[in-house]
Amino acid sequence: MIRGVHHVAISTPNLERIVAFYRDYVGAKVVYEGGWKRGSDLIDTIVGLKNSEAKQAMLKIGNAYIEFFEYVSPAGNTKDPKYGVNHHGYTHFALDVKDIDTVYTRLVEGGMTFNCPPPKFEGGSIRATYGRDPDGNVVEIQEILDPEHNFALERTVSKF
Repeated sequence: MIRGVHHVAISTPNLERIVAFYRDYVGAKVVYEGGWKRGSDLIDTIVGLKNSEAKQAMLKIGNAYIEFFEYVSPAGNTKDPKYGVNHHGYTHFALDVKDIDTVYTRLVEGGMTFNCPPPKFEGGSIRATYGRDPDGNVVEIQEILDPEHNFALERTVSKF
């Protein structure tokens, strides 16, 4: 039985920097920090890499988690930080927000870049825009204005 999506995992070249961004500007809570050293055949089998070693952090945001890995071995390849969202595979994840204009401003202050400020659609029930975190990963911020909308989540109160 599949119950839902638990987490999204993202490889980063700088674990400390990306964790600080998601903790300090997105409002995520760090729930685990760790990783593993080279020499674990079991982990190598699970991740499909030989001689793997990584630093790792799991962050909780509302109803989901984001997991970050900084691979020490084998080192990861640099990704084009302006990759198109039309490329196959992961394109983005969305953060459900309240007061999108305030969140947008805070994330810009934290170093996130956006394609545009959140537009206002006349009579629309959703406001959203795409941005890129400090590693270039595409993150959508989305505010559902109509609590009866099919996409609405139960709101989680946070300090942000």
